[in-house]
Amino acid sequence: MNSQIKEMLPTYLEVATQAAREGGKVLEKHWGRLFNIQEKEFSGDLVTEADQESEDAIIKLIQKNFPSHQILSEESGIHESKNREFLWVIDPLDGTTNYTHQFPFVSVSIALLFQGEPVAAVVYNPFMNEMFQAMRGKGTTFNQSPVQTSDIKQLEKSLLATGFAYDRRENKDNNYAEFCRLTDACQGVRRAGSAAIDLAYVSCGRLDGHWELGLRPWDVAAGALLVEEAGGKVTSFDKGAFDIYSGIIMASNGHIHDQISTEIMNVRKERGLTK
Repeated sequence: MNSQIKEMLPTYLEVATQAAREGGKVLEKHWGRLFNIQEKEFSGDLVTEADQESEDAIIKLIQKNFPSHQILSEESGIHESKNREFLWVIDPLDGTTNYTHQFPFVSVSIALLFQGEPVAAVVYNPFMNEMFQAMRGKGTTFNQSPVQTSDIKQLEKSLLATGFAYDRRENKDNNYAEFCRLTDACQGVRRAGSAAIDLAYVSCGRLDGHWELGLRPWDVAAGALLVEEAGGKVTSFDKGAFDIYSGIIMASNGHIHDQISTEIMNVRKERGLTK
């Protein structure tokens, strides 16, 4: 990352933060007042007028400030542009099912990638007034205060989080066996319904680790940077390089990373799975 990009990081983060707040205002406006809830390809994969209006507000602000940048967003897909080095990855409402039930674990997730690498990220929960921010090489903050991952070193003393893909009923690779194994191996596994929030909570030490599969780039791009910049580790299940397009993530405080990987990979070998 060159010096010019480094100098621009605060500006990128400021715009991401403004956009997240604009999206959050939309989510607050529609809270408990939804009239159009639709299912996508799989049962439980929902979209509402709040998702779409939040996305519109976010994209409008980003395009106003950086008209040459590309955008990838959950509801409208890719917005092509001439400058492909910069890609904004947006989830206007992570946790839509939670949102429709007024279960307040929902977030706006925004990341900026430069040459494929996340360099600025925001995860914002407007209902709990929780703003997580990170810049590459500059650390992670929670409501403007620096945070770090936990110092738990034993898996049996850890609190983890995970989630299950919308195709879990049809796909045998559905994370059920991994969930059971790690539930036995640690103090508890939480399933709050927002991967972005799970990763944000790993970054500030509320959780010690998170793993999941069946994810999309907008679910993990921002959260992965939060964890890394807070001193944590983000990889694939086998500890290989993390790829936001792979659908797989394993994030932790770093201390228990190998232990989580061992448990997951043992389960997957037993079941004949190699991801």
